[in-house]
Amino acid sequence: MIGLGLIGGSVLRALAAAGHRVLGYDADPATRATARTAAAKAPPAARWQVTATVRDAVARADLAVVAVPLPAVAGVLDQLADAGFSGLVTDVTSVKGPVHQLVGQRLHRLHDRLAGFVGGHPMAGRETSGFAAADPELFADCSWVLCLEPGVTALSDWLELAVLVTGLGARVVPATPEEHDRAVAAVSHVPHLLAAALAATAATDPLAGTLAAGSFRDGTRVAATRPELVAAMCGGNAAAVGPALDAVLTELAGARTALAADDPIAALRTWLTPGCAARTAWPPAPGKPLELPARVETLIRLGRAGGWVTAVADDRRTVTGVRPAPVDPD
Repeated sequence: MIGLGLIGGSVLRALAAAGHRVLGYDADPATRATARTAAAKAPPAARWQVTATVRDAVARADLAVVAVPLPAVAGVLDQLADAGFSGLVTDVTSVKGPVHQLVGQRLHRLHDRLAGFVGGHPMAGRETSGFAAADPELFADCSWVLCLEPGVTALSDWLELAVLVTGLGARVVPATPEEHDRAVAAVSHVPHLLAAALAATAATDPLAGTLAAGSFRDGTRVAATRPELVAAMCGGNAAAVGPALDAVLTELAGARTALAADDPIAALRTWLTPGCAARTAWPPAPGKPLELPARVETLIRLGRAGGWVTAVADDRRTVTGVRPAPVDPD
């Protein structure tokens, strides 16, 4: 485990609790010390080790998980390549397209494809960060994207990771890097920008700060995320975040127009109705489990339909997939 922040630390704790032998590394000596102390206090069967270098962490590993912010990914991939790591690599970065490009440039440089790669992203972030916030139960019932790039991703690698991830209680969502980045721009990255804007605007009025309650708390929760993490996330996905933000701004312009109408209450009711319906219908109810062939095209279609994988057959020929249940028009 390379990187022991909220997500990396939680993956480390979850894997250790599931009985896996796990070694972790973080570039920050203080974080390494905190992780070592926590390991000593963990139950004997759920402990982990903390190493002094990336090379030591992956020396005998079958899997390396890169859990660092996007600006640090290139350096970690260089270290993995320099160490001659030949196992499977995945990551938990919230942007996938740039990471896949870096893998080609750094990990697979000079046409050296000793290590396999499957991009990943557990949708389980919080506004808190650091190893102290790590939680082995963080991924229970969460959506965890595992990227499938036709002609690039080895299906066998993808299935091995799917087995590991579903073992942590997560739902595996297949997606291409491009489709992932477009989707998370709308449901994760832009909401961080909106929360920051709302929090900053309200902060100019002391009375507003005193009166702020549930709506403000819920709407601005992620504004408490460290700015450098949000900047790396949104800036690293700028090509998708820009259009997604434009779409929201267009919707907000509609609200502003409604406020200037002769009957703003009626106009706002019309404007608010689609959003209310969409939020009321979320999250989608699961449909019936289906046994599906473990093929790249089948898995990608499942993800595009909003579906997910809950189990992989022992022979790796089929998966158990679930699609959202049809919405009752009534």
